[in-house]
Amino acid sequence: MNTINDTNFNFPGQKNVYKGKVREVYNINDKYLVMIASDRLSAFDVIMPRQIPFKGQILNQIASNMLESTKDLVPNWLIDTPDPNVAVGHLAKPFKVEMVIRGYLSGHAWREYRDGKRTLCGVTMPDGMKENDKFPEPIITPSTKADDGLHDEDISREDIIAQGIVSEEDYTVLEDYTRKLFQRGTELAAKRDLILVDTKYEFGKTMEGEIVLIDEIHTPDSSRYFYADGYQDRQDRGEAQKQLSKEFVRQWLISNGFQGKEGQAIPEMSDEKINEISDRYIELYENITGDSFEKADTDHILERIEENVTSFLSGLQ
Repeated sequence: MNTINDTNFNFPGQKNVYKGKVREVYNINDKYLVMIASDRLSAFDVIMPRQIPFKGQILNQIASNMLESTKDLVPNWLIDTPDPNVAVGHLAKPFKVEMVIRGYLSGHAWREYRDGKRTLCGVTMPDGMKENDKFPEPIITPSTKADDGLHDEDISREDIIAQGIVSEEDYTVLEDYTRKLFQRGTELAAKRDLILVDTKYEFGKTMEGEIVLIDEIHTPDSSRYFYADGYQDRQDRGEAQKQLSKEFVRQWLISNGFQGKEGQAIPEMSDEKINEISDRYIELYENITGDSFEKADTDHILERIEENVTSFLSGLQ
C-alpha cells in the first residue's frame, strides 16, 4: 500500500517549502500555503521510520471538518481541501508557541504531577488529583514551537511575554481564542459521546495583521479524547480510561523502551503493528466525525496530489 513519506513538488508560483514532522507546507507567491499531510508518524518529537497508511488523509479531513465547525468563533487560514491529503489556505506568519489547553490531568501533565510537581507552565494544579481527573477549570499550558530535531518546551505566559515571543496584546487574543475553541471542541465531542481531554492550537498572523487559527485542530495527533460512556466508573475504580488519541502509540513505544530520550532505539514496527495503527486512526476518524471513512485511491498518490493542487491553484491565480 502506497504511503506519503516525503514530497518534492514544484507548484506554479512556489517560493519555498517547509517540512515539519508530519506536514509539508509549500509557499505559493507569498500569498497562499499548500499544506500536505504526509503519512509520517511522530511521537515524542521523533519521526518513526515507517509510515501509517491513510494517516495523512485522516488528519487532513478531520482538521478541515473541525475548522469548518469553528470558523464562526475564530477566523482560520483555510480556503479549501482540493485533495484528501491537502489543505490550501492563506499565508500567515506562525506564532512561535503552541497553545496547549487541558481539561483533565492526563499525559504530560499527569507525568509531571506524578513526579511531585504542582505547577505547570506557571499554572498551579490542585493537590489530591488522580490521573485523568477533571480540572476545576481548563488550564492553558503553552509550549515553545521547536525547530526540527528539537523538543518543544513548556513555557509560562509570563515568560512568553517577557521574552518577547508574543506581545501581551496578541497573547491575550490567543488565550481567548484557545478557550473558545476548546469549549466548542468539548461540545462537538460530547455529541459523539466523547470527552475532549486536552488539545493544542497554533495561530498565525496574516499579512493584513489578523490573528488566525492555522494547521490542524481536534485531530488524534493534536488532541486526546476519552469515551464518555463509563468514564466516571473507570475513575472510581482506578482503571485506565478508554482513549481515542495517539496515546496508544506512545504507550506502545514506552512499553518497548522508547520515550525519545538520547541513546534509546526506536522499536521496530511489524506490518501487523502498522496495520493495527492504521485501523485505530480510521476508528478515530469515524468516532470523531460520525462519518464512515472512505479510503482515497493510493495507486499514484503523489501524481494525484500534484494534479489536484495544480488545478486548484490555477483558479486562484
